[in-house]
Amino acid sequence: MGTSKTVRATAKARVVFDTNVVLSALLFTSGRLSWLVGHWETGPCVPLVSRATGTELTRVLAYPKFRLSAEEQLEALSGYIPFCEVIDTAGSCPVLCRDAKDQPLLDLAQSGKADILVTGDADLLALAGKTAFVVETPEEYRLRISSLGPDS
Repeated sequence: MGTSKTVRATAKARVVFDTNVVLSALLFTSGRLSWLVGHWETGPCVPLVSRATGTELTRVLAYPKFRLSAEEQLEALSGYIPFCEVIDTAGSCPVLCRDAKDQPLLDLAQSGKADILVTGDADLLALAGKTAFVVETPEEYRLRISSLGPDS
């Protein structure tokens, strides 16, 4: 179940959520990840975003398969971006992902001093235990925060 790295128990965890995790939480309001919206809104974590990851989220929300109007896309973004800390990713993560499209998430986690990167992506999950931050699935993350107590 991921790595055993310790995540801060007293401070809010600094978390990078993969684009697909954010999309699932925002667009599928009764889906398995819908709980994340309330989680980042109530503040037990600090979601991190960079210019690259914010641009990717905006781009994916415009996919025709989601059938979202421009207004609905903005509404979805407003359910996430205001709760995020914007990070300048001037540096890069020394660990490289085999899928270059996922590298901005690693760079964000490294530059933003993230505690956790939450993803369902196999290429990123393959890096668990090799980074300065924990890489885990949404299910592992939920177990982690539930074990920290009611304030998490």
